[in-house]
Amino acid sequence: MRYQRGLILPLLLVAATACGSGGPSTVSTGDGGTKAKTKLVIGTFGEFGYKSLYDEYEKLHPDIDIVERVTAAEDHHRRIATNLATGKGAADIEAIEEGWIGQFKATPDKFVNLLDLGADKIKSQWPDWKWATSLSKDGKQIGLGTDVGGMAMCYRTDLFKQAGLPTNRDEVSALWTDWDGYIATGKKFAAAKLPKSAFMDGPRVMYRSVLGQSEVGLYDSNDQVVVETNPAVRAAYDKTIEAVQAGLSAKIEAWTPNWNAGFQRGSFATIACPSWMMAFIQEQAKNAAGKWDIARIPGGTGNWGGSFLTLPKQGKNIDKAYALATWLTAPEQQAKVFRSKGNFPSTTSLYSDPVITEFTNPFFNNAPVGKIFSESVQTMKAQYLGPKAGDINTAIQNALVRVEQGKQNPDEAWTQAVAEVKKIV
Repeated sequence: MRYQRGLILPLLLVAATACGSGGPSTVSTGDGGTKAKTKLVIGTFGEFGYKSLYDEYEKLHPDIDIVERVTAAEDHHRRIATNLATGKGAADIEAIEEGWIGQFKATPDKFVNLLDLGADKIKSQWPDWKWATSLSKDGKQIGLGTDVGGMAMCYRTDLFKQAGLPTNRDEVSALWTDWDGYIATGKKFAAAKLPKSAFMDGPRVMYRSVLGQSEVGLYDSNDQVVVETNPAVRAAYDKTIEAVQAGLSAKIEAWTPNWNAGFQRGSFATIACPSWMMAFIQEQAKNAAGKWDIARIPGGTGNWGGSFLTLPKQGKNIDKAYALATWLTAPEQQAKVFRSKGNFPSTTSLYSDPVITEFTNPFFNNAPVGKIFSESVQTMKAQYLGPKAGDINTAIQNALVRVEQGKQNPDEAWTQAVAEVKKIV
């Protein structure tokens, strides 16, 4: 499985047959008659926090019936590719995660150019880098930004206390101003020998978080893969290996049922925490409300995640789909999603708005999550994401898992990962 948040909640909420537009639902015409509602299908993955928003939109637009189709991220994006290739089956609105947006914006002819629908009038809602991420080489805009993955570190205060570590979030943040400090803290935690808890879950999340702090990641701005030439990629790999070899990992594969259960059982005390991770922790660890808290991420900033709403050209209700997509991504709705689920807004006007900056989350011990993630996002370095970024990251993460499992040494695993990357691109 992938690192992307799309794997957080792989729930199939509607049948796979619920594709495209149309449907039998009706709405009163006010004179005793009825007329068919317009069904809009939106394909998502993970937890977008849209359910209550759908209800609100349908009340505002009684002629609209919204159906959400939720699948795991890899399946979701694979299905989109198949639907676009065959010319049928795509939803009216398809959410695309940042790891895959490069792949799809390379074929802009398959999507509605949102500039033709007036998206240039709302361009200022997003930071330049977010707008550019879904812009094709020939200047077509295929997506509207939903969220961004500002970074922090989630930790269990009860486990820290048992291990003799500070629990106050400011004191915890001071322990790990960089990743060396994080590993040093982990060694202290490990020395306490708590019987059923490790310091971190496994290598996938840490690697992706470290890499997300670099200005240049897997690609340069010319769409060239730089895995071998960009030292930041190997540095993220090596730092994660260091943590694994220090015995800090619970050896739990991210995005698996065992990982989900690990949140409930307290199998690990820390996890690098993009803002969307809060929604997952709250869902999986309902028994641990108040035991989790949030500190700053080592390095202080970074980005991991964030998605876009796109309109495949094969949709039958493009104007109505665009109206829904613009409403869902408007600052007011992004603020509601953050306050209810944790997905951090991608609209810049909210970064200094008290509705965000003064928001605290009671599940996370009333941590000032709005302030923490606002600071992280405003100081982050936006990476350029090429067409196969998701697949490349998976190859490197798989290498880390092989090392953790004792199947290869770090250099052997890296060499295999590089060979796999060359096949991918």
